[in-house]
Amino acid sequence: MTATEASTATGAVRFPQGFLWGSATAAYQIEGAATEGGRTPSIWDTFSHTPGRVARGDTGDVAVDHYHRFRDDVALMARLGLTSYRFSVSWPRITPQVTPDALGPVNPEGIAFYSDLVDELLAHGISPSITLYHWDLPQALEDAGGWAERRTAERFAEYAEVVAGALGDRVPVFITLNEPWCSAYLGYASGVHAPGRTEPAAALAAVHHLNLAHGLATTAIRRAAPAARVALTLNLAWVRPEKPDEPLDVDAARRVDGLQNRVFLDPVLHGRYPQDVLADTAGVTDWSFVRDGDLDVISAPIDALGVNYYSPTPVRHWTRERPKENADGHGDGAATPWIACEDVEFPIQHGPKTDMGWSIDPRGLTELLLRVARESPGLDLLVTENGAAFPDAVSPDGRVVDTDRIEYLRGHLAAVHAAIEAGAPVRGYYVWSLLDNFEWAWGYAKRFGIVHVDYATQVRTIKESAHFYAEVIRRNALPE
Repeated sequence: MTATEASTATGAVRFPQGFLWGSATAAYQIEGAATEGGRTPSIWDTFSHTPGRVARGDTGDVAVDHYHRFRDDVALMARLGLTSYRFSVSWPRITPQVTPDALGPVNPEGIAFYSDLVDELLAHGISPSITLYHWDLPQALEDAGGWAERRTAERFAEYAEVVAGALGDRVPVFITLNEPWCSAYLGYASGVHAPGRTEPAAALAAVHHLNLAHGLATTAIRRAAPAARVALTLNLAWVRPEKPDEPLDVDAARRVDGLQNRVFLDPVLHGRYPQDVLADTAGVTDWSFVRDGDLDVISAPIDALGVNYYSPTPVRHWTRERPKENADGHGDGAATPWIACEDVEFPIQHGPKTDMGWSIDPRGLTELLLRVARESPGLDLLVTENGAAFPDAVSPDGRVVDTDRIEYLRGHLAAVHAAIEAGAPVRGYYVWSLLDNFEWAWGYAKRFGIVHVDYATQVRTIKESAHFYAEVIRRNALPE
């Protein structure tokens, strides 16, 4: 009897044997040491130091000082029983002199930092999973056009090969990109993320060049580390028309699904761009940046797909009879990330929300996992991010009682289990995040960690949600 069959027989919410239990972080959000170890600026250094871009003028200069405290942080992971840790590599640490035309010399200090981190994880029985790009593009490449330019994708593949060659003997999984939707649309269309541009045509070029970067890097990783598995992480959206029987709402959902989901899933899994997306955006770009052979590169087979999920995405047709609602959860930019969706709105939702204002509905996670399982049977799936921000505080007795986060995690873990029972090959779950950290344009105002960080002292305090998660890991099941 399999673990899933046993769950069904007993009614227990028990996960398959060998299921990976992890947490996830990103380099710029936790490392600090922004000018140490040979690192040069990324677009997030520039963006966060630009007045008005980040809440309260916060930057990632120090963040939670993981660069100096990684051994203590790994010990925390071991204490919680994590079996895997997903972290990202800071590209500006590895090739700090990169230009659009050449990768430049490899920085031995940068490689050494991540090599030491990998060794520390392995010494504690924790499997490392590396994300090669979590939004910190070297500023020199942005100065030459960034992801809107093809050469950025070419340099990324070279960088990926360097990291895989240095660490692939000990790292079993390399994830090429994290959430390219955010990199393209929030960075180049709405401007709420670095580099802060509001150029729809550049955003769509960035979509393609990020897809191309993934494909080129997939081949490069396999060349440098043949034993490693290659994955991609997408923040897929559970897009729902507000009125499923209203054709205009259904069409609004189609367009949003195309921009968020299918423009990444289709080229990677099926070697094509959705024709309706190309038609919808024809007034913005002719997509001539897609060259012959690109889709063959992009659709190189992957070993796993990572799914990030936080909140549902209900949409409806905007009738222009009232002010437009833009509760899409992606900030109030001067422009929209939703290209060619002028008559689409994201209605304000009632019911429970996180501190980000994001609605809570675990059903979306089940639906997305099952969708990918249907579209690409046999492809391993990972929940590479899932979690919630709440306004946590340390009580006088030294505890952080975050019951709301526990209930969020319980509901979403049950949703993962439901997907597994329905046949989705989900192999692991990574809570976002291990530590409270720099939350991009929100700075330090939002806390996603299961470990509380006092930013003034860098003291870590394990929250009640971390104790809950540790018990889930110990049992390989949800506690009753």
